Amino acid sequence: MSEEPTATPTVQPSVVDRDDEEYDNIFDIINFSAQGASRQYLTFNLGEERYGLEILKVQEIIGLTQFTPLPNMPPHVRGVINLRGTVVPVVDLRSRFAMEAREYDKLTSIVVTNVGEKILGIVVDTVADVMGIPEDAIQDTPSFAASQQISSDYINAIGKVGNTMVILLDIERVLDIPDLTGLDG
Repeated sequence: MSEEPTATPTVQPSVVDRDDEEYDNIFDIINFSAQGASRQYLTFNLGEERYGLEILKVQEIIGLTQFTPLPNMPPHVRGVINLRGTVVPVVDLRSRFAMEAREYDKLTSIVVTNVGEKILGIVVDTVADVMGIPEDAIQDTPSFAASQQISSDYINAIGKVGNTMVILLDIERVLDIPDLTGLDG
């Protein structure tokens, strides 16, 4: 008795009926995301003011540690620290910005930055948050009259997030300190 070959059932791929409106909505979302692009900033406080620097410039955040002071440095250069075998100069931003000195406390932090080929630490009162600031919420730095003795050399822009103003720093200019040549890791 011979068996007749059985037919293998064929599976037809199912075609999902998608209307063009569904695709349009997806493209609207993509376009909205591109238009609402934001830049990421590490924000921190010096006194009552909130500052920010581009997150890509931040290597890490560490608690306050003992500095090794160096002779003949500007007063805002507190010294150097040993960060896993790398000598890192540390700059106190309060002093750099000619702000009133304040005693360091448990919230005082060192933000280790990577600017070009330089690794430098900055002392800040408190680290606040990583914040996305939409491009359309970032405004150019207002120009100040020279007679007001207000320097905006260190400021890239001002970011607005809700009711909070964030001073966005040009960290390269802030840390452009000729006396530090050769000290950076």
